[in-house]
Amino acid sequence: MLFSSCAVKTVKGLEAKTPKVTTYPVTYFSNLETDYVYKAHIAIYGKDFGGIFIAKKVNDTLYRAAFTTEFGNKLFDFEINDDSFKVNYILEELDRKIIVNTLKRDFMLLLKTKYNVAQQYEDDKDIIYKCSDGGRFNYLFVNKDNGRLSKIVNATKSKEKIVVNFSEENNILAKNIVIDHKNIKLKITLNYIQ
Repeated sequence: MLFSSCAVKTVKGLEAKTPKVTTYPVTYFSNLETDYVYKAHIAIYGKDFGGIFIAKKVNDTLYRAAFTTEFGNKLFDFEINDDSFKVNYILEELDRKIIVNTLKRDFMLLLKTKYNVAQQYEDDKDIIYKCSDGGRFNYLFVNKDNGRLSKIVNATKSKEKIVVNFSEENNILAKNIVIDHKNIKLKITLNYIQ
């Protein structure tokens, strides 16, 4: 048995195995025909923003993500694919390098279409795929019972940085999504609007 001794707490004590798959495709937000519309709440450094978050798959690799107030005022509008991020618009109050970079990491993590798997772990409930992400790692928790992605943990070698929890409706729709930062005061909550 091989145990990871200095692993992040996400997989501490779990046995690392050779992965059974080389890539993991994320199926949430994958339908080109669907506008994914969520009631959104962003809490950042004591400020709260509520409104509507819309994600639309434009083609096989490109997404458009926008956040507006309930009155229709745009807060941000991004174009995202697995390798690039473009700001079409961002509200002046949010247009700070640290905020833009944080939102970039969050939404690239949320809308990534596939991950290259480096290692695999298992616990009673999940198969956990470890994937490299620049200087960080993403741990994908895939439920053993239904095969759906339930959580992504973005971490350095020693600390969890971002946790994305999915409450799935089906294999292409996450009903509720919570993006929670462990090192800064930022939490994004998305609830699907039918």
